[in-house]
Order: sequence, then structure tokens, then C-alpha cells
Amino acid sequence: MAAPGAPLRTLRALLRELRRAAGRSYRDSPAYRHVLAAFRAHRVTSEKLCRAQQELHFQAATYLCLLRSVREHEALHREYHGRGERSPQEVAGLVGFRLPQQPGGKG
Repeated sequence: MAAPGAPLRTLRALLRELRRAAGRSYRDSPAYRHVLAAFRAHRVTSEKLCRAQQELHFQAATYLCLLRSVREHEALHREYHGRGERSPQEVAGLVGFRLPQQPGGKG
């Protein structure tokens, strides 16, 4: 996982992933309310070192990475999961190949 960026950017990306996972009713979900409440509770203060805010940001970035990974895994699983027997043309198309044309008009 890359180093976390700005907390606001992480919050927006996290809410975007929650919206993709939950659909239109994502604002009613407990995860949405918890994330917003946690970010509001750990706003940057006048302290020079706010360890709790940095810890929250790291946890949010880690959770964001998890949500993205799960979404991408599901997309890959839908794309490449076996659907029974496939024709040779379909298999070749999956890996980016084309089958050679047979002489005499076959194939």
C-alpha cells in the first residue's frame, strides 16, 4: 500500500468506494455514518503532533485499500470464472489470441 495522502482525499475516496459497494442507499449504512463520525472526531487541532488523527488516517487508507481490492477481485472473478466448457475461440479471446483460419473455409 502506498503512503497515505491528504486526509480529505482519503475520506472522499473511502466514501466513493462505499457508494460503489452499497449503491444509492450508502448514506443510510452504518459504515458511512461511522467513517464520517470518526473523521469529524479526529480533525486536525492546534497541536503540533496529533497522533490519533494520523492513526485514523492510516486506518482509513488501509480500509480504502481493502475496499478497492475486494471490488477489483469481484470484477476479475466475474470476468474469468469458469462458466462450464468454453469453445477454443472463446478461450483464445480471453488470453488475447486469434485462432488461425483453416484452409477450405473451415473456421
